[in-house]
Amino acid sequence: MTTTTANDKGPTLGMRHMQALLIFLDIVVIYISRLNIGVAVVAMTKAESTNPDFPEFDWSEKQISYILSSFYWGYVCTQFLGGALSKHFGAKITMGLATFFSAILSAVTPVSVTWGGWEAFCAIRVVQGIFQGMLFPCVHAHLAKWSPLEERNRLGALSHTGIECGTVLALGITGVIASGPMGWPGISYISAGLCFGWCILWFIFAANNPTESRFATESEKSYIETSLEHAEDFHKKQIPIPWKAISLSVPFNAFLITRCAEGWGLTTLQAQIPSYLNGVLGMEIKSNALFSALPFLAMWVMSYVYVIAADILQRKQILSLSAIRKTINSCAYWIPAAGLIAIGFLDADNKPLAIALMTISVGVNSGATIGSLLNTIDLSPNHAGILMGINNTIANFMPLISPLVVGVIVTDSSNRTEWQIVFAVSAVVFFLGNIVYLIWGSTAQQPWDAEDYLVPKDTETVSKENQATNEDNSKTTIPTLGTITSIKSNAGKTD
Repeated sequence: MTTTTANDKGPTLGMRHMQALLIFLDIVVIYISRLNIGVAVVAMTKAESTNPDFPEFDWSEKQISYILSSFYWGYVCTQFLGGALSKHFGAKITMGLATFFSAILSAVTPVSVTWGGWEAFCAIRVVQGIFQGMLFPCVHAHLAKWSPLEERNRLGALSHTGIECGTVLALGITGVIASGPMGWPGISYISAGLCFGWCILWFIFAANNPTESRFATESEKSYIETSLEHAEDFHKKQIPIPWKAISLSVPFNAFLITRCAEGWGLTTLQAQIPSYLNGVLGMEIKSNALFSALPFLAMWVMSYVYVIAADILQRKQILSLSAIRKTINSCAYWIPAAGLIAIGFLDADNKPLAIALMTISVGVNSGATIGSLLNTIDLSPNHAGILMGINNTIANFMPLISPLVVGVIVTDSSNRTEWQIVFAVSAVVFFLGNIVYLIWGSTAQQPWDAEDYLVPKDTETVSKENQATNEDNSKTTIPTLGTITSIKSNAGKTD
């Protein structure tokens, strides 16, 4: 295999960077369409708070809770499907159609809700969740094919900063839209427009792999394919999925446990701390847009800090990729764990400190993207989408289970002791989840990632191996004359 020098990498900003930008933009627009629901429901049930010129709905709190949660009913069902479809049809068509149909659903939301009420709203959100659930497995499969080894952290992490960017924009612009001349329907229409606009860019510039790209230079294609050690016919093959090997893989199961811990801990940081600050410290943080956006702004900023730090450490070979991932993941898990414990001991006189601790804890946790989320591509570039689908299917149950556990522990929202138990549980989950990753996690490409892992060996090779095995066995099992004599002499001895 030929080596690639710095001059062989193609343009400074090549099509691999365009793929990362497109993924970033897709995550931004789908997060806006996903998270605009909080402001939209308020505008739809309290028209006087935004624009009173549009219809108002009289929905109960129970019905609103169904609307808010319905997206995730569909979302958890198609994570695995997204990985499988991406592997069979390619990420370009799977991601493109998933976002396109999600946009259509956003566009028809105002008319559907006016006609069918909250039930229609729930149905649309469920189907929208089904389509958006397929996206992140596709993202990892796409990144695995476009990211050279030394740029994997950079491209992967920059792509995923769309999560924080989309969250901040969803919190920031939806209220402005609802209060403007378009009213609450404008939230859905603008979300749909953004998704449609992304689809146009995606179908023009995206390609399933470098060799299919019309815009990538030959030097960039060679650089990526050589870095990933792909043969010329690699992208034409359908590599079978080694399900048994994946399920028994210690590094993958360590990754899975670690990501479940992240799901549990992050839910506590983002959803339960505001409830604690309201119940115990008397702070109306959810009604304050600045306080609501601060943690996500911190995550957005810190994600770039982690990208730069990891890039320097890897480029200058200060730390190995494994050391980089585990060090950053330790910071992303253990610092928030300490923050959770500390917040539980604050009282009403420490409100600014409480806000600071919450913001720092959530911000520092953004390192989990580089620390562990991108580990699917390390373990198996060929099956990264499948691994991400399995992970998201299981890990996304944590945000559903965690609030139920909190509901059992916290019977009085103003009781500090009960909240301290909640935070202690989450801190322990964070701590142990990272311990598992430190001990059993790995960045080594796994043997079951090989193209021919499940391909039967040819008869001649198997025959030679069997012959060699038989010869070895004969050498180790045929006893010598001395051994036989010894055995006979001891045959009559019993204990």
